[in-house]
Amino acid sequence: MRVLIIGYGSMGKRRIRLLQKLVKDPEICCVDSNPQRQEDIRQAGLTCYADLEQALQDPFDLAFVCTSPGHHADIILALVRHGIHVFTELNLIDDGYDEIQEAAKDSGSVVFMSSTMLYNKQIEKIDQLVRQTKGPLTYIYHIGQYLPDWHPWESYKDFFIGKKETNGVREIYAIQLPWIIHTFGKIKSLSANKQRCTGLDIDFNDSILASFTHENGNIGVFAADTVSRKAVTSLEVIGENLHLFWNGHNDDLRIYDYKEARMVNLEVYDHVEHEEGYADNINENQYADEIQDFLNTVYQHTVPRYSLEEDKYTLSIINQIEGV
Repeated sequence: MRVLIIGYGSMGKRRIRLLQKLVKDPEICCVDSNPQRQEDIRQAGLTCYADLEQALQDPFDLAFVCTSPGHHADIILALVRHGIHVFTELNLIDDGYDEIQEAAKDSGSVVFMSSTMLYNKQIEKIDQLVRQTKGPLTYIYHIGQYLPDWHPWESYKDFFIGKKETNGVREIYAIQLPWIIHTFGKIKSLSANKQRCTGLDIDFNDSILASFTHENGNIGVFAADTVSRKAVTSLEVIGENLHLFWNGHNDDLRIYDYKEARMVNLEVYDHVEHEEGYADNINENQYADEIQDFLNTVYQHTVPRYSLEEDKYTLSIINQIEGV
């Protein structure tokens, strides 16, 4: 199996590391225009290309697009036109989706859209509990982290989260909305309040409060910000027969047992893989499961959990939230 990794940043390295665990002796090559990363690729014993055009002179079975989330469309198009199956990381702009779908259909290539939260075991458990609960539910969800703390080793102005088109609040919604929509239902209507809370050198609203009415009667509020000086994930799901709490970690999913009048911890992981250097709430399991789903889609013709069409819908919701 010959695999091309486009972008040797943190996500590119993660995909390589996990792919080497999942597949026996994959032949991995990388594309990156950064000279220092090119040297790092060679030091890792991998074949390096300076650009995609050079790489595509050689044959590949699979490709992982791990570049910044505002610049995927042209890369994906070039890959599928060469008959390569593509795994693409999170997108924040839906430019070229229709063209990509048409090109993939013509070439028979799989285009697999990453949506890592759908592979989180706690999210799967939340989804199960919500679906088996009778009656409408209300949820309150808050995710926030101060923008300069996302990548403290570099300026937020040099990172895609500091740019209007691919800003950090937009990324939070793009990561989380796929599972929210999958679990609570498609969104019938929404409203949003937004503002700037920081003095950072940005040109987007860094705090957004979105209120959703779902087609099935559920309602929810989703607050996303790049303001919170202490990083926070907080979910509460409220219903007559379900009261659920989650703070985003691998061991803190809880429900209130109203018959016994006590909180109950829900254990969903037997073992959590964690990579040194990442926050303690980030486990490797969900990323590995996602890659395995991509491989199953390519080689066993299974249906992936998330599609390009669904991502187009998600981004349309985000555009409404931002008022684009």
